[in-house]
Amino acid sequence: MASPGLVSGVCLFFFVLCSGPSLAGIDHVVSRDDSGIWNRSVQQGLIYTLIGGEIAGALWEGGETRLGKTFWQAIDSSALGAVSSEAMKHIFTRSRPDQSPDPHLWFQRGGHYSFPSGEVTAAAAIVTPFVLEYGRDNPAVYALELLPTYQAIARVKVHAHWQTDVLAGFALGTGTGWLAHTRDSPVILSVLPHGFMVGLRKQF
Repeated sequence: MASPGLVSGVCLFFFVLCSGPSLAGIDHVVSRDDSGIWNRSVQQGLIYTLIGGEIAGALWEGGETRLGKTFWQAIDSSALGAVSSEAMKHIFTRSRPDQSPDPHLWFQRGGHYSFPSGEVTAAAAIVTPFVLEYGRDNPAVYALELLPTYQAIARVKVHAHWQTDVLAGFALGTGTGWLAHTRDSPVILSVLPHGFMVGLRKQF
């Protein structure tokens, strides 16, 4: 069963989606900071590590173990999150803070893809299945939520996104993670050969 916080996150996503321009009151340009941990290379390194980690973990464990199944759910979640966020970017075509200081510029056509944040979506989508699966057994797992939180702060600091962009991305990734976790059989795993179900760990 989903936690109240997760349900709230999904509700927040739909609220932001349906009333985006009216929420622009919380959007404002912050002082740009591309140094230290906020550097773009650090942001990219985190995303690449998360994506590479979920793929490597899924291939190694297969889908027969609890951990392996969760890795495959994370892959389903991140794939759905990526497709959804990319579609929304092209629908809403919102200007980024580094394109204009006005947060009300929606439907600006090509080249304006601020809403929602794809990288925050990805980070939340990957960690959510693990939080749902293991959080109650080991509360320390909830610390994984710090990863999309960092990504959200970093994207705002480098003027890549508005505050509502990262909130929507966080909610979208959480929502796809919840959907993936509710399935007994991960979608992508179900269409792959049986060897992927067994995993490299057993094959060797």
